[in-house]
Amino acid sequence: MNYTLSLKVLLFSIIFIPLLSFGQQVTGKVVEGTTNMPLLGVNVIVKGTATGAVTDFDGNFSINVENFPVILVFSSLGFETVEVSVNEAKVVNVSMQESATGLDEVVISGLASTVKRTNAANSVASLSSEDLAGTTPAQTLDGALAGKFTGALVTSNSGAPGGGLSVKLRGITSINGNSQPLYIIDGVYIDNSSIASGGINTVSGAATGGNPSSQDNATNRIADINPDDIENIEILKGASASAIYGSRGAAGVIIITTKKGKSGKTRLNFSQSIGFNEVINLQGQRNWTAELAESAFGEGALYTAALNNGTLRDYEKEMYGEKGFISNTSLSMSGGSEKTKFYVGLSRNQEDGIVKRTGYDKTSLRLNADHNFTDHIKLSVTTNYINSSADRGFFNNDNTGATIGVALTNTRPWDYLLPDANGNYPEHPNNSSNPIQTRDLMTNNESTQRFITGGTLDVNLYRGENSDLKFVAKAGADHYTLTGTVIFPKSLQFMLPENGGLNGVSGVSTTTNTNANYSAFLVHNYTTESDLSFTTQAGITNEQFSQNVVRVVATDLIASETNLDQASNQTVNQFRLEQEDFGFYVQESINYQDKLIGTLGIRGDKSTNNGDINELFYYPKASLAVNLHNFDFWGDTNIINRFKPRIAYGEAGTFAAFGSLYTTYVSSAIDGNIGISVPITRGNPNISPERQGELEVGFDAGLLNNRVSLEFTYYKKTVDDLLLQANIAPSTGFSTEWVNAGTLENRGVEIGINVAAFDSDDFRWDSGISWFKNESEMTELNVPTFNLGGFGNSLGQFQIEEGASVTQIVGTTGPGTAVSVLGDAEPDFQMTFNNKFEYKNFTLSFLWHWKKGGDNINLSTLLSDFGGTSADYDDITLDPGGVIPNGVYRVNNGIFAANARPFVEDASYLRLREIGLYYSLPTKTIDQVFKGVVSNLKIGVSGNNLINIFDYNGYDPEVSNFGGTGLSTGVDVMPFPSSKRYMFHLSAQF
Repeated sequence: MNYTLSLKVLLFSIIFIPLLSFGQQVTGKVVEGTTNMPLLGVNVIVKGTATGAVTDFDGNFSINVENFPVILVFSSLGFETVEVSVNEAKVVNVSMQESATGLDEVVISGLASTVKRTNAANSVASLSSEDLAGTTPAQTLDGALAGKFTGALVTSNSGAPGGGLSVKLRGITSINGNSQPLYIIDGVYIDNSSIASGGINTVSGAATGGNPSSQDNATNRIADINPDDIENIEILKGASASAIYGSRGAAGVIIITTKKGKSGKTRLNFSQSIGFNEVINLQGQRNWTAELAESAFGEGALYTAALNNGTLRDYEKEMYGEKGFISNTSLSMSGGSEKTKFYVGLSRNQEDGIVKRTGYDKTSLRLNADHNFTDHIKLSVTTNYINSSADRGFFNNDNTGATIGVALTNTRPWDYLLPDANGNYPEHPNNSSNPIQTRDLMTNNESTQRFITGGTLDVNLYRGENSDLKFVAKAGADHYTLTGTVIFPKSLQFMLPENGGLNGVSGVSTTTNTNANYSAFLVHNYTTESDLSFTTQAGITNEQFSQNVVRVVATDLIASETNLDQASNQTVNQFRLEQEDFGFYVQESINYQDKLIGTLGIRGDKSTNNGDINELFYYPKASLAVNLHNFDFWGDTNIINRFKPRIAYGEAGTFAAFGSLYTTYVSSAIDGNIGISVPITRGNPNISPERQGELEVGFDAGLLNNRVSLEFTYYKKTVDDLLLQANIAPSTGFSTEWVNAGTLENRGVEIGINVAAFDSDDFRWDSGISWFKNESEMTELNVPTFNLGGFGNSLGQFQIEEGASVTQIVGTTGPGTAVSVLGDAEPDFQMTFNNKFEYKNFTLSFLWHWKKGGDNINLSTLLSDFGGTSADYDDITLDPGGVIPNGVYRVNNGIFAANARPFVEDASYLRLREIGLYYSLPTKTIDQVFKGVVSNLKIGVSGNNLINIFDYNGYDPEVSNFGGTGLSTGVDVMPFPSSKRYMFHLSAQF
């Protein structure tokens, strides 16, 4: 009994006595070195401990110190870190200078800890809120990433309002598995699915069977996130950094931290942006004459009549010539006391498309709160509600001539397609559909209700002179309901039964998705007398994923009804996903006087999606960084101030496609008897995740008093146990089976240079250049060579072949010829050039993005060749003999000659991604006019994609008919064209 009582007293002392200790106070104020203005939100830490404080609105801080002497460390994003020795309780005032290179910010080193960038052994890209939206607001979050950091290929899958992009980090990481990075917002695992609506493919026939497919122009759900809410983003590009995320980290991880409140006076921020968009690039019309119309279609008289009547129309401009109105409104409020801080953000984004009856409307409400129960217990809660609606139109590939883009390829300027006074549309004389009628009457809407919430509990269990122990618990949930509504009225030309139509189509798709994640960690810090620091963290994780997609499509509608039950035929399609993952993670970081920084860690994962749900898959990591400039032998030099060689290795995984474990039987009805039938794909109960191992080496350097920073990285990552669908013997009763049967490799180089070129009282110039490239190779393939992502060898497609590039494009070059390599989708390199000029109260920023090389399969031009409407149809630039017009050459010497070479095009471009000019009113002027009500007022103009230079014969070389799945980007089949944006801005702080 006495032993039990003593044990209870001991445990009580360990847990609660530290919570009750106060020590002596050190107070002071932190100001910005140039302006002497107070700095809000500066972190003040007792070095070697977890004891800390944050400056309030007036720059003041107060921190409890148990024993002297101590070193106080002052750090803030964008400022040089300051260390001050303190021998007694007193007032300490600190002046902080802006960091020329921003290298002292912290980055994620584990699931519950951070490390200074100057000590990181990985090339981890960090983007601030200013980097994301400071120059001009992007249409979507993933769009804001384009050109902002090395190692990323960001491709626009559609120019439709609401976005649609794919992000690939350091090349192709999977062929059939997930190739998009994992998004985590405030610790919450975010779903980024792209879910097609039922009914689109029923009409277009783009994919066989009429089932929804990746060709249906759906939005990816990361578009729901409001970039204005984001404080900073960290990008873990490969397994050497993302191993801590185990079986979900192989494609990289994008970690997003949203804005938080800060102690001090409540501040209100308001911003309003208005503008318009317009198409980047129109293809133009064929140079029509009456003689040409007569020779091509036998309709020269119709051309002449339309010319005389003034009814010749450029239907491309008619369709894509809208200037869509854009309005972005943002209102936020933040503040709080030393114990409780809050941030509230409300935004409304409205954007009309360049096509009538298309647009995007999103409302986002965010509430973040932090509360310190005591000096040792802190709770952070983040919540976000999103309501969005996107009208996407009807575009991309089809096999019925129904989509708007394909219909335009068969439309001549003398065709009269506009409605009469009673709203009746004429039938298209040269196509199965009237694109004007389709645009005006059909519906393709995606509506989302989404709620994201997360919480983090930090408890300091123990604080000693040289060590401390912290408990961290995290939980999060991402839940949304997505409703897709598709309506093709029976009055549409291609819906009429006499034209072989379906007599009207109505489709409703409902998706319910819930992600939930939980984790608990212990973090122990220990510092020896020789300033050797150890940070140990260990914990467990649990992730749960549930998705239920129900699609109902009705055809042969009754009268003008669109209800699903008011039709002769209904079909139902359902997809259900239920998955649970469990893991643990252990990491040890060692820091010797900021000279040698090493890390060892391992993640173990098991999942209901593996063949053996109880089998743990292990993902190790190790890294070492050496700050040579901190050693005594380095000495003082103004040439090379900082030099850090680094090396890191890590492993991560990619889950098999959901359902590949099992043989999923399908229903059948024979002579009225209901039963099941065998599918073509057999399940594999032994399937395992793909495993990626990445080695990264490089160095970071600072030159000329750190006014120039240089980063160089070389990486090599190998993906083993590649998930593939293999053909199996027909005698099994199946055609294919999921197997682990290959190895691919990516190698790349990333170089970044940032220069604080000029800095004076009135003028400042910061500049940066990044250059990067990636090469891939299928090093081992245990199944026969196979093709995917295209429409056959005569049109060009991707081929997976041992010893060849994973992104090679192949095809035949004539009847009976063997398949040969015609191109490669991988760019030769990418390069970005950004500049920021500040002169007094003016700021000019711009970003150029150059993508050199990388090929597309361009079938849009082929379709307009078939329609006889290509703008360059009559030019003679392709025929080596200089005789055959381009349109005839592409058809007769291309598709009809089984020659795919004319359809593989260079997709290089040079693009002015962003440009912005802003003016901040002087403080004296604001005070005189607004009498202290307004503290900051800024106006400006900006633009996206205003200059686009490319030879590509299409609307935009950034295109993908198949969305963001796997290797299929870069296939061009009459997409929704991309647009440029012009914006005017007003922002104020109260």
